[in-house]
Amino acid sequence: VQLQAFGGGLVQAGGSLRLSCAASGGTDSTYMGWFRQAPGKEREFVATIRWNGSHTYYADSVKGRFAISRDRAKNSVYLQMNSLQSEDTAVYYCAAGRAITSTRTTARGYNYWGQGTQVTVSS
Repeated sequence: VQLQAFGGGLVQAGGSLRLSCAASGGTDSTYMGWFRQAPGKEREFVATIRWNGSHTYYADSVKGRFAISRDRAKNSVYLQMNSLQSEDTAVYYCAAGRAITSTRTTARGYNYWGQGTQVTVSS
């Protein structure tokens, strides 16, 4: 499975961006999600969506501002980011894997990763 993420860029605080991630090579994943890593910090969970369903899960820091969605026909997952803040600046990675309840918000629940796309929010 290969994941390709795109849609990052430079945006002013309060603005919006939409990230996309396309999966190729087939997927038997239970979840597809997004993580991010800011300079000098560890990779952290952002949001995930159950592939065969519609349940979504978010980090507290993005609840109410970010929305994850997926298009099964296109094998794609999206992250709509609104009300962006400088603290959202990071490299964003899409991920897929056979996560379970206890691992769906952790990196170890995912074994496929995209290359990352930079999101920079200027204040």
